[in-house]
Amino acid sequence: MVQQIRENRSRFFKVKCPDCENEQVVFEKASTRVDCIVCGRVLSEPAGGKARLQAEILATFE
Repeated sequence: MVQQIRENRSRFFKVKCPDCENEQVVFEKASTRVDCIVCGRVLSEPAGGKARLQAEILATFE
């Protein structure tokens, strides 16, 4: 029997809102628009595969 080892191919990003500097976790392949929970600014928009981030990336979680 052959076992396949699947590696995690997607990541989460900790981003900082450019307006209010709130830190929030965003999925790399988000399929919906992600808004800042404090001020409402768009942090990420879907772009087919990977999301288009509009915030500064602080950390990456795999």
